Order: sequence, then C-alpha cells, then structure tokens
Amino acid sequence: MTQPFETDLHSDYLRADLFFSMGQPVEAARILEPLVAAEPGNEAALELLARSYFGSAQLQRSEDALRRLVALAPANGWARRALARTLERQSRGEEAVPHHRMADALGAA
Repeated sequence: MTQPFETDLHSDYLRADLFFSMGQPVEAARILEPLVAAEPGNEAALELLARSYFGSAQLQRSEDALRRLVALAPANGWARRALARTLERQSRGEEAVPHHRMADALGAA
C-alpha cells in the first residue's frame, strides 16, 4: 500500500522543474538524481538534470548527463548544442566543434 505522502516519479519531476524555474538548480538536481537513477532512459528527466547541473556550474556532471542524453537520442539537436556549450565553458572548444556542427545539421537553435 502507498503511503499518503509518498511521491511518484512524475511528481518528483514536476517539483524539480518548479525548483529549476524558480532559479534553484541545485535543489532541482538533488530531486532529479534519484529519479534518473530509477529511470535511466527518461530523456526529459535527464535533460532537466543536465540543465540543472549547467545552471549551477557543475559542468562535468552536466557533460556526463548530456553525453548520456546524446547516446539515448543522437538526433536531439538541443542536447548536441548544450553539450557543445558545456564543453566550451570548460575551455574545450575543439571538442565542442563536432557537436555544434551536428546541432546545426539538425536545425537546433
């Protein structure tokens, strides 16, 4: 039987999205980490986790999440562009170039 205050994964995602929207990416990431662990193929949660890490300057973690997202959805232009920008922010511009090119080819902004 479910406990009255137990949250489901979708509710956790919505809470994390709210925290992210309120400018609290660290709290959003804290909520999302167990969600992504429970559902590693959940692209929406992985994207929000990557955005939360990027927003809190946890660039290596953002890179890791974005690489996982690109592996799950290679045609996701947004993920390619975000990965490129994350690499650039880590002064790894040469590594970013192929991801920018792929994002351009996919029509990502």
